[in-house]
Amino acid sequence: MTVSFKKKIDLNNLPKHIAIIMDGNGRWAKLRNKNRHYGHRQGTKTVKRIVEACAEIGIKNLTLYTFSTENWNRPKEEVDALMDLLVNSINKELDNLIKNNISLKVIGDTKKLPTHCYEIIEKCVELTKNNNRLNLIMAISYSSRWEIVNAVKNIANDVKKGKLLPDSINDDIFCNYLSTKDIPDPEILIRTSGEYRISNFLLWQIAYSELFFSNKLWPDFSKNDLFEIIYQFQKRERRFGKTTEQIKITNPHLS
Repeated sequence: MTVSFKKKIDLNNLPKHIAIIMDGNGRWAKLRNKNRHYGHRQGTKTVKRIVEACAEIGIKNLTLYTFSTENWNRPKEEVDALMDLLVNSINKELDNLIKNNISLKVIGDTKKLPTHCYEIIEKCVELTKNNNRLNLIMAISYSSRWEIVNAVKNIANDVKKGKLLPDSINDDIFCNYLSTKDIPDPEILIRTSGEYRISNFLLWQIAYSELFFSNKLWPDFSKNDLFEIIYQFQKRERRFGKTTEQIKITNPHLS
């Protein structure tokens, strides 16, 4: 009998932000003697499930690693199919996003996107910008190294223009130049498919994230799998460099 973890979750202790590296679509398809695009299509169904799951329990921010800057190096046929699937999926779900009060945000080097993809994504972002139940953040044409280098360039430009003093630069200032400047750092980072890599994803932001690696391929990842990870997260002690004793003094209810 499968344990239902949704009922075990403490709704008063939810993470504010969950980030997911959605891995395994291609291998899932290969196991079924299908092409990779078939796996990607099935993966969009999982996206819908996980977005619904987060909205159901009150998660405020969900970031999905949708397409990395390195993915541009894949065969053109696959890249074109992924772009079409991305646009069609967003268009198809737009009404549901609006109905369920979910906002769509995008981080990444979107200037590299085909014009029609960029325009449709920007339209959906604009139409959902005032929704506040859940921020669905899609990392598209994204890599953390690109983001950090881009931030450094913008900081250098502002220093050159006299808008920023070098000695004033600290963690908070740097964060304001990142794509995620208005989004809290993720408390949970999940990667599916049994791989143990970060793959150039939110490297700055996950400094203190709790990491979870699932052996499930992304199309098989379920709501209950997500709920189990949240439940396990709530059982972990997060010390942020402090000792257990210090944490208990600060938070006596943990004793």
